[in-house]
Amino acid sequence: MAERSHTTIFRNVRPMGGDAVDLVVVDGRVSEAQAQGSPEVVDCGGRIALPTLVDAHIHPDKTTWGEPWHSRRPASGIAELGEQDAEVFRDTPAPVAVRAERLMGHAVTRGTRAMRAHADIAPAYGLEGLQGVREAAERLEHALDVRIVAFPQHGVRRAPGTDALLEEALRTGAADLVGGIDPEGFDGDLDGQLDLVFGLADRHRVGVDIHLHDDGPVGSRTMRAIIERTRALGLGGNVTVSHAFGMTGAEEDFDALAAALGEAGIALTTVAPSPARVLPVARLREHGVRVGVGSDGVRDSWSPFGDADMMHRAHLLAKASRARLDEQLSDAYLTSAHDGAALVGLDRADFQPGAPADFLLVEGECLPQVVVDLPERHAVVRAGRVVAREGRLV
Repeated sequence: MAERSHTTIFRNVRPMGGDAVDLVVVDGRVSEAQAQGSPEVVDCGGRIALPTLVDAHIHPDKTTWGEPWHSRRPASGIAELGEQDAEVFRDTPAPVAVRAERLMGHAVTRGTRAMRAHADIAPAYGLEGLQGVREAAERLEHALDVRIVAFPQHGVRRAPGTDALLEEALRTGAADLVGGIDPEGFDGDLDGQLDLVFGLADRHRVGVDIHLHDDGPVGSRTMRAIIERTRALGLGGNVTVSHAFGMTGAEEDFDALAAALGEAGIALTTVAPSPARVLPVARLREHGVRVGVGSDGVRDSWSPFGDADMMHRAHLLAKASRARLDEQLSDAYLTSAHDGAALVGLDRADFQPGAPADFLLVEGECLPQVVVDLPERHAVVRAGRVVAREGRLV
C-alpha cells in the first residue's frame, strides 16, 4: 500500500523577503498545486523565509561547545595545535559523540541544513573521533545532512600509521571523503601525500577535501599538483581545497590558476577569517570555481571563538569582502546557501516548484538587512517539517 503524501501550507510567508504568500509543500518539496484534503497549516506571521545554509567546512570532533571553559596555551604552529587537540580529546569528560551532537544540533537551530564535517584521523585517536561524529550525524539525520571527511590533521608522513587508518575509515564507510593537509609545507612530502590521498579516493570512489594553508610558490605548486591529479583520475566535481590562502587574489598567477581550477571542476572553501585571507568569491566565480563557506573550528584548542551560526558566517564573509551594496550583502548569504549546497551535492533550496522545502523564518525587511542585523531564527524547516523553533530543536 502506497504511503499517503504529506502536505503543509506555510501561511503568510515572504520567500526571499518578497510579497506574502501561502507556500504549499508536498512531501518535502515546494509545490505549485493547490493543497488538497486537510493539510497541516503553519502560520508564519508575515516573516521572511530564506533558504537554510550549508556549513561547508567545520570540525565538530574538536569542539568544547557546552563544556566547562577550556583555557588555551600558546602554540607555534599546526603541530603544537594538533598536540593540544589530542589533549582535549583525552581530557574532556564528554565523548566526541556528545560534544559533536550538541554543536551540530545547535547549528540546526541557527539554520544549517547540511555540513561537511572534518574529523581527525591519527594514531592519537584511531577512528574514535570519526565514529563519534558519525554517531552524532545519525542521531540528527532527520534535521541535518552530514558529509564526513577523514582528516589527517597530524599529517600522513609525519604521523606513521595514518595511511592505514584512512584506508580503514573509507573501507568501512565511516567516512564519505578523504582529506589531506599542506602536503609540502607541513607534511614535507608533496607527491607522497597527494599520491596516497588521491589513490584512496580513486580506489574507494570518494571525494577529496584538502586543507591548504600554504601560499606563495608552495601554495601554487601544491594547487597545480592537485589539479593534475584531479584531471588524471577524472575526479572533477569531487575535489575541494579548503582555505586555499594562495588564492586570495594577490598572486601573479591567480587568473591562470583560477581558470585551471574551474576547468578541472575543483571547488574551494573559505571561512572568511579576515580581509587578507578571505577568498574573492565573485572573481573566482567568473572562472567557474564554486566556493563554499564554513565555520572551521568552534571553541576548540585552536580558538576560543566560533558559534556554528552560518548566518553569522555570511555576515563575516560580507564584512571581510567589504560588501556595501545590497547585491553584495545578499550574495554573501546566497553563497553560503546555494553554492554550499552545490558543493555538497544537494538541490538548491530556492522556493521554486520542486525545490526542497528547506528554509528558515526571521523577522526583517529584506535579505541585505537580515545579513547585517542577524535576527533570531523564529523557526527552521527541513523537508517541509519544522525541526527547530525559537532556538530549540523540536
